[in-house]
Amino acid sequence: MKKKMQVLMIGTVAALLIVGGGSAIGWNHAWAADAVSDQTVPKPPREGGQRKPPGQGKPKKDERKDDRPCPESSAPDAAPAPGAEGRGGRPAPAPGGLGGPRGPQAPAAEPQGEQTVAVSGGYETDPVDHGRPVVLIAAALGVPTEVFREAFSGVNPAGLDRGPTAEEAQKNKAALMSVLAPYGITNERLDEVSNYYRYNGSKGQLWQHQPATAEAIVTDGVLTGVAITNPGSGYTSAPTIKVKAPDGTIVNAVATVAYTTDFRTNGSLTSITLKP
Repeated sequence: MKKKMQVLMIGTVAALLIVGGGSAIGWNHAWAADAVSDQTVPKPPREGGQRKPPGQGKPKKDERKDDRPCPESSAPDAAPAPGAEGRGGRPAPAPGGLGGPRGPQAPAAEPQGEQTVAVSGGYETDPVDHGRPVVLIAAALGVPTEVFREAFSGVNPAGLDRGPTAEEAQKNKAALMSVLAPYGITNERLDEVSNYYRYNGSKGQLWQHQPATAEAIVTDGVLTGVAITNPGSGYTSAPTIKVKAPDGTIVNAVATVAYTTDFRTNGSLTSITLKP
């Protein structure tokens, strides 16, 4: 009898283990199914974007208030009335944004009583020279202008738009030197001067020059003269001088030009005299 009960108990336990094993498998699947809908498990990202990280949801009511723009920046084109002040006693911004008027500022008014000296022109040549600064070339060579014109009369110029060919240069040089050599002009000096004052007029060029500058002399509020601050160089004729007097009137003046063998002072101003 005892053995029969042991056999019965063993059979019962075995049956329970078989049934329990099936229930355990079923429970595991049930947990997996419940876990998909359980809020403790992260949900997959929504289609078209990712989930917002924790803490980046909608701001609280008081946080939204802090993010709103201040009235001063919400309407950049609205300028306060003149003399008004911004928040905290700060000066109100000027119209246009960065502390200044809109558009370009008007030029500063010229101070009353300011005197100016305008020097213009002075590069005209004699029509017989066809645009060549003969007066400067002759002075640099140390010969009278008419002597150089005589020497140049035997030259067949290539034109201001191009240089001469080697053959043309040789013939022209011989014609020039036949007249200039008796005055002590060497071939090297002739080349130096010719190259210094050579220019291309067809391209709007001008021979080498330095503009002159001057300033007015005022005594007791009256214009009394003109002082040269830079004599300049390269003037082939006297430039036009106009001086603005303290009372605003324009006064003409006459310039005197000097010609020397030095390139730095050849065609420079030596004096400026007011016209009566």
